[in-house]
Amino acid sequence: MFKSIFGKYLTTFTVILLACIIAILFAVSSRIAADSYAVQRDTMNVSVGSTALVVDTYLEDYGYDKIYTAFSEGSDLAGLIAYTARTSHTQIYIFDKVGKLVGTTDKEYDSGNRRLSENALLTMLTTDESYIISTVDGFFPSNRMNDYQVVYVQDMPFIIMISMSNYSRVVFTQEIVTVAVTVALWIFLAAMLSLYVISRRTTEPLSEIITAAKEYSKGRFDTKISYTGQDEVAELAAAINDMAVSLKHIDEVRNSFLGNVSHDLRTPMTTISGFVDGILDGTIPPEQHEKYLNIISQEVKRLSRLVNTLLEVSRLESGTNLKPTDFNLSETARTVLISLESKISKKNIDISFETGENDIYVNADPDSIHRVIFNLMDNAVKFTPENGNISINIAFVSDGRKKKKAQFVIRNSGEGIPKDELPHVFERFYKTDRSRGLDKSGTGLGLYIAKTSILNHGEDMLVDSVEGEYTEFRFTLPPALVEVASRR
Repeated sequence: MFKSIFGKYLTTFTVILLACIIAILFAVSSRIAADSYAVQRDTMNVSVGSTALVVDTYLEDYGYDKIYTAFSEGSDLAGLIAYTARTSHTQIYIFDKVGKLVGTTDKEYDSGNRRLSENALLTMLTTDESYIISTVDGFFPSNRMNDYQVVYVQDMPFIIMISMSNYSRVVFTQEIVTVAVTVALWIFLAAMLSLYVISRRTTEPLSEIITAAKEYSKGRFDTKISYTGQDEVAELAAAINDMAVSLKHIDEVRNSFLGNVSHDLRTPMTTISGFVDGILDGTIPPEQHEKYLNIISQEVKRLSRLVNTLLEVSRLESGTNLKPTDFNLSETARTVLISLESKISKKNIDISFETGENDIYVNADPDSIHRVIFNLMDNAVKFTPENGNISINIAFVSDGRKKKKAQFVIRNSGEGIPKDELPHVFERFYKTDRSRGLDKSGTGLGLYIAKTSILNHGEDMLVDSVEGEYTEFRFTLPPALVEVASRR
């Protein structure tokens, strides 16, 4: 039970809740008992005072010796004392100067046959010592709550004592504690039910997440996690569902890429192997050796490009450190454009190159940015139809925080990229069906490499496209650290 989150939650909160309830009950009952005890003490003090006043008045009027017959004759004094005893839930006892019980409301004690001990009598008559909780030196068989007052009539002392047998604080608060315990039990049951429901709502999705994760580890990404609400667990479940979709897509792209790479590797290797075997076994005559060796050379270069591309991806993903320096971004773009001149001329593409009045200098890794620009320009030329156009714009822009950045924008006319494929163009191994038809030599890694390179510089690359009209890529770079004299 303690191995599961549900069991830990349930046990922990049960212990905490019970401890809190017990502590609250103890504090409340102790406080109520203390207050009840104080109230009872005050009540007894008032009762003994009023009784003493009644006795004093009665004896002053009728003489002190009337106290011996007052209770047997049912006098007004007996009635008043009995009323006081009933309203205060006590018993009243009257003792004379020798400690003899001369009157009481307690039917279990006979007047004249009970006496206070000499020690108790002396204490009450000569000191202020109290017998609050005691047997009054053996007068009662068990402890009781007591209060007394001495009345002098014609110099004759009489002791008025009021006593309560059920003085226990537990008795004072029994009903209140019973109600408190009942309420606490209902609260405990409600809290446990709420805890059970909440814990289940938390742990059940986690169980589904564990099951789904095990399925994902086996490559089965169609498993979905059901959830309700908008709490953190629901957000986690939704995020894992989204992750499963992404993993499925990546897995599909990876499988597609492996198929493409396998084909791209197998085809030239088969060609090379066939031509080499033909040369070695004499199938290919000597006069044609040069022709086929040229084909073999082209296929080897093709394999080399593919391997270099894969190595470049590995280098970027391993986090190889860049070597940023200040350089002329405009000049780099011109150099790349010139290297593609033959392809541009062959398709009769119209080129628009704008870099403002001054060249743009940036602080970045020159080799890395050269590859990015070459990749973007080469793609633009590749996918621009004959007699199409390509525009290149390099300028400084503000990033919204009043910081200047260099921005490179390249736009080419053509079929464009479908809207639903735009979010995937920078993914590894991704090639749209349209691009695969136009670019049979690509691996689907060029744009991934380009964007990763820009991200490694702390910047970003974006794409925008309208089908049948254009495709546009843009990225930013930090400006040069040192002000450089502008030149065209």
